[in-house]
Amino acid sequence: MNILGPDSLVFGVDDLDACIQFFTDYGLAPVGVDESGGRFEAVDGTSIVIAHRSDPSLPPAMDTGTMLRKTIYGVADRETLEAIADELGRDREVKRLPDGSIEASDDMGFVLGFQVSVRRKIDVAAETVNSPGAKPGRAPNVVGANAHAEFRPLTLSHVVYFVPDQAKASRFYVDRLGFRCTDRFTEAGTFLRPAGTLDHHTLFLIQTPAFMKGVEHFTFHLSGPTAVLQRGTAFAAQGYQTYWGPGRHKFGSNWFWYFNSPVGCHVEYDADMDLHDDSWVAREAPMQVDESQIFLFQHRDKWAPGGPPPGSEAH
Repeated sequence: MNILGPDSLVFGVDDLDACIQFFTDYGLAPVGVDESGGRFEAVDGTSIVIAHRSDPSLPPAMDTGTMLRKTIYGVADRETLEAIADELGRDREVKRLPDGSIEASDDMGFVLGFQVSVRRKIDVAAETVNSPGAKPGRAPNVVGANAHAEFRPLTLSHVVYFVPDQAKASRFYVDRLGFRCTDRFTEAGTFLRPAGTLDHHTLFLIQTPAFMKGVEHFTFHLSGPTAVLQRGTAFAAQGYQTYWGPGRHKFGSNWFWYFNSPVGCHVEYDADMDLHDDSWVAREAPMQVDESQIFLFQHRDKWAPGGPPPGSEAH
């Protein structure tokens, strides 16, 4: 199954105004947004879609109260779309929608959409680094730090579900949709990638009690670690509350910074994720704090030389 990754996440929300402001400040471009909601796009066209929770066009809500209504995957071509329809149609309803996409549910009850991907090809320079002994990443007189640089979310990276049976949930994506496990936390979580990408994961499943079933977080890729730190610093300065980070994960190696959001889950900035092909052998580790990040910063207000560091006492 040539699934490229998530094209869009669809939410039914309580406070449309707060969500519109949040995703605009986060850096996504509003497209067709009005008082009823709309779409917020990354540079490549992947997106977040919001509507009021009572909007009749949304798929039914889960009984756990999660605001996520649908995860829409982009596929390479119509042949892949038809193959998915045939495979899932063997044991569940597959709806064909007027826009040419299809819709079905996974084994945990999450509504999935599949469409020929809307992703646009993008050409954005990666972050460059000068390292002793290596060929310079930047030419002489080209500075690396720019306080006025604009870093936009480039593409929808991954989504994380809370599920009551992560082993069963994983089997559905592996056996039915051709995903591969890249790494796992023992009996607690599974990282998965579809065949159409080398990204370490586009889906992470975490074992939780049934009443918690829903989305834990999602994220968009930025161009590098500096983009995560600079964009996250600006976002925090606008009053958005940090949940976790900034830091760097072990599994996936991606830099991260998570924020609380009005869509009932955490929203992350990330960058520099590992790539894996089919020869990769999944690692396994216990689900504990030391395995979640290789390092973790604590965001504080800025500091200038000549004064005590933030949080310390002057003597």
